[in-house]
Amino acid sequence: MSARDTIFARLKGDAPSKAEADALLIAPERPRVDEAALEAEFLARLALPSISATHDVIDDMAQLPAAVARYLESQNEALTLCIPPDPRLVACDWQGFTLHDRAAPDEAAAIAIARRGIAESGSLIFETGPTAPMLPNFLALHHIVLLRVGDIVPYLEDAPLPGVQPRAHYWITGVSGTTDIEGTYVRGAHGPRFLHVLLLRQ
Repeated sequence: MSARDTIFARLKGDAPSKAEADALLIAPERPRVDEAALEAEFLARLALPSISATHDVIDDMAQLPAAVARYLESQNEALTLCIPPDPRLVACDWQGFTLHDRAAPDEAAAIAIARRGIAESGSLIFETGPTAPMLPNFLALHHIVLLRVGDIVPYLEDAPLPGVQPRAHYWITGVSGTTDIEGTYVRGAHGPRFLHVLLLRQ
């Protein structure tokens, strides 16, 4: 019997039993999320090795530049930042920084505001728009993301946003990586190598 015949024979055979099907599920399809502790649940997902993100917490927008400086200095990076023309970011006091709004191919750091955080998966959801270009978030070595704690939702199904929809949404779950080359895990293969989330509790 050829491999093709074996496959077709298997397809025509008896369906797997419920016990066999259940054994294939090594984890629940919809993991439990404590909806009374969404911030803690989200941060727990960020810390997973598969996501490899760091985080910091700020109480208001006035603390944002200092938090970004703290992170860049911890990474031995200059205070140079690609910042989109978002009025909420531009209004901050960026004294001491070198700012620009167009990302270079070798961009060290870029900042963006996420519209949602998903506690179930540690995902971040972004929207494109005139004040939210997409490209810097994929070119920079360090992707710095501002997320309001109030914008964290429990499950993927809770992600849709009300109102007029942007041209595009995109989701980011952890840093870019690949094991294409000799099975060795390489970070930053298709995008940022580092993801740093700043939670805004205001």
